[in-house]
Amino acid sequence: MAPLAPKRIFVAALATETNTFSPIVIDRKGFEDSLYAAPGQHPVTPTLCTAPIPVGRRVCAEKGWTLIEGTAAWADPAGLVSRGAYEGLRDEILHQLRAALPVDAVVLGLHGAMVAQGYLDPEGDLLTRVREIVGPDILVCAELDPHSHLTAKRVAAADFFVVFKEFPHTDFVERAEDLWRIAVDTLEGRVRPVMSVFDCRMIDVFPTSREPMRGFVDRMIALEATVPGLLSLSAIHGFMAGDVPEMGTRMIAVTDGDAALGAEWAERLGRELYANRGRHMMPQIDEQVAVAQAMAAPAGPVVIADMWDNPGGGTAGDATVVLKELMARGARGVAVGTIWDPVAVQLCFAAGEGAEMPLRFGAKSAPETGEPVDALVRVLRLEALAEMRFGESVVPFGPAARIALLDGTGAETGIEVILNTVRAQSYDPSLFTALGIDPLRQKILVIKSTNHFYAAFQPIAAEILYCAAGRPYPNDPATTPYRLVRRDIWPRMADPFGEGA
Repeated sequence: MAPLAPKRIFVAALATETNTFSPIVIDRKGFEDSLYAAPGQHPVTPTLCTAPIPVGRRVCAEKGWTLIEGTAAWADPAGLVSRGAYEGLRDEILHQLRAALPVDAVVLGLHGAMVAQGYLDPEGDLLTRVREIVGPDILVCAELDPHSHLTAKRVAAADFFVVFKEFPHTDFVERAEDLWRIAVDTLEGRVRPVMSVFDCRMIDVFPTSREPMRGFVDRMIALEATVPGLLSLSAIHGFMAGDVPEMGTRMIAVTDGDAALGAEWAERLGRELYANRGRHMMPQIDEQVAVAQAMAAPAGPVVIADMWDNPGGGTAGDATVVLKELMARGARGVAVGTIWDPVAVQLCFAAGEGAEMPLRFGAKSAPETGEPVDALVRVLRLEALAEMRFGESVVPFGPAARIALLDGTGAETGIEVILNTVRAQSYDPSLFTALGIDPLRQKILVIKSTNHFYAAFQPIAAEILYCAAGRPYPNDPATTPYRLVRRDIWPRMADPFGEGA
């Protein structure tokens, strides 16, 4: 048998997560501030949804195949993407694809919850245009974030999707490796991927750091390894801050040419998710209880996760509700990371390290984020290019300033705050060390994240408190004022299957 001819594969990434209730519009600069890499310029380290690029480099080098890289762009979550930013980046990638033809496959890194001005389904638009360019017989596949919207348009345009299984998303590189494994097996004629989808008719939050989702994910991985013909299983959690018609939870099964097998497993697992609805979310407490418990704890650091002021869900990350409670109670040994306030950061840079100054910061972006803090502060440290880790990624959040709050005599109160310019949720303790704070020496660490922080902070935390403070994020789909989301999903409808399940 003659050896297979070397393959030509096009790879690119275009990703963000859109909170349609957020007032922060993402323009092209929003992508450039987080990650914009021209063809061939992607760094060695992946940035969440761009993992198919560095993994693809390794796979194609090993196979002796040609990898044609397109643009890679990622913006930290916020509100709508401007029409110009989306269309410009989309057309850039499509132009690069046309120039790369002929290709044997297109492999993409997408998020799946992008919404742009004039486009309720940008990923569906992009995938459809890709399919029109390459035709029906060329493999098209993508890696997705589970906090996404699996639209019918996307399913029709792609051969298969692979989705991060973990929340926190610690497995984006492993899932990119799964994506490429199935793509290679397809191109070399060993499998013929078929995708089956089950609509779970619900929206929930599914942290894999606790049961029942921990066991569910472990079982998905075991089934992939043991069921003949089952190539991949993925749960689309859905993204409750996206007011789009097809928002919700879905199960994906990718099989080797067996749509019936895929449909069976997608429904079986999807109904299991539905049966556990309302049981996945971590317990939450308000800011008064959280601060009282943290201050009373015998040892630190106690992590207070300000879980709904999460820039990773599209909020500004400038809420002050928890900070104000700490100040009112006279807490000491506190480090807050971060409060987004580019103007305050600029003022700190103008004053310089060591300066003492009156400063107003925080709570500028939206209602229910608290009130701005007016304080006398000391500028302890300035970092023009502050970064933190997230697994194998490097996440920028600077320019950033570390300030100490002072009392009326000019003495430090025991509360320090990191102010940042580039919005990013609190992924890792390196957020604090980047500004010279030793997180292990703090009694209380306040972070802005729903659950992505867990993998990195859990090993150092004496206790973790999930705090629901204010309502900067639409976190109750039963009462969120959606305009476009369907009504026949739980909890908008008590029993959308009509089975009394």
